[in-house]
Amino acid sequence: MDNELSTVAQVIAMAVPAILAITLHEASHGFIALMFGDPTAKEQGRLSLNPIRHVDPVGTILLPLVLKLSGAPIFGWAKPVPVDFSRLRNPRRDMVWVALAGPGMNILLAFISAILFHSLELLPAGAVPFVTEMLRNSLLINVLLAVFNMIPLPPLDGGRVAVGLLPLPLARSLARTEKYGMFVLLGVLIALPWLGSKVGVNLDIFAQTILPLVDAVVQFIAALVGLTG
Repeated sequence: MDNELSTVAQVIAMAVPAILAITLHEASHGFIALMFGDPTAKEQGRLSLNPIRHVDPVGTILLPLVLKLSGAPIFGWAKPVPVDFSRLRNPRRDMVWVALAGPGMNILLAFISAILFHSLELLPAGAVPFVTEMLRNSLLINVLLAVFNMIPLPPLDGGRVAVGLLPLPLARSLARTEKYGMFVLLGVLIALPWLGSKVGVNLDIFAQTILPLVDAVVQFIAALVGLTG
């Protein structure tokens, strides 16, 4: 963080892009589902850009706070937008597009954030540190959400994409893991690193795989929009 920013400014610079990233991620699932024939999100009032409608008390607030205080990688989720895949015109095919909508929106937001770095010179000097930090956070948060959600494990978006693309027998087997998927993720993110620290082995798979990939995607986006340094 820049030393010029107050604690309040730092919190705002992190919270605003995080709320936008989560809200637009979830809303995009509902909009694409509606496009392919499923109005469930609209019927339940979840086809909304109101962040409050997408906040999950545990996944959006409590768990990230506990992980932050414990020094573990920050991980969480929003309240999933309801999608009834049976109402899609072509459930297996359309499920893939609905699942891709969330990470796709995050990548779009990451590109927009990167492009906006070019507008910093138009701002008053006093506003530059704050806006720079907010754009940096937006770029990182959105790429992290996109990459993390594309892990091919239900209930993450990547798991739903895999279920839609794999041959039916494999897809059915993978789909049956959905009820355990979140526990597996929590185990990999929290339990394995803790266990590794006790036996002197680095078992932080998140830091070894996801974070380098996130960094590579950030660097790729930065290069595409002409950012250096």
